[in-house]
Amino acid sequence: MRVVDEIRRRSKLIIGPIFGISLVCYFTYHLIQGDRGLMAYMNLTRQISDAKATLEQVDRQRLTLDRRVALLRPEHIDPDMLDERARSTLNLIGPNEVVIFPRTQAR
Repeated sequence: MRVVDEIRRRSKLIIGPIFGISLVCYFTYHLIQGDRGLMAYMNLTRQISDAKATLEQVDRQRLTLDRRVALLRPEHIDPDMLDERARSTLNLIGPNEVVIFPRTQAR
């Protein structure tokens, strides 16, 4: 009977620290792995940097297209650009001209 009483007394002293350690472990796990944890933060940071890189690429393409469109505006049309667009649209070439097609990237 004394052994059982001793076990009960010591178990009451251990329950508090075990509960505290369990609580700390729970919050530590969710700090790292949770929906708003460190891993999620790192993943979002990587996605933001990827999106910024894509935005820069799209902006460069847009500026290139804007420059080409500006050359075709009626106020100051560029004869070379007009000739290029007309030939590509109508699929026409001159009798002494050679057509060199650019290589397309394989996807």
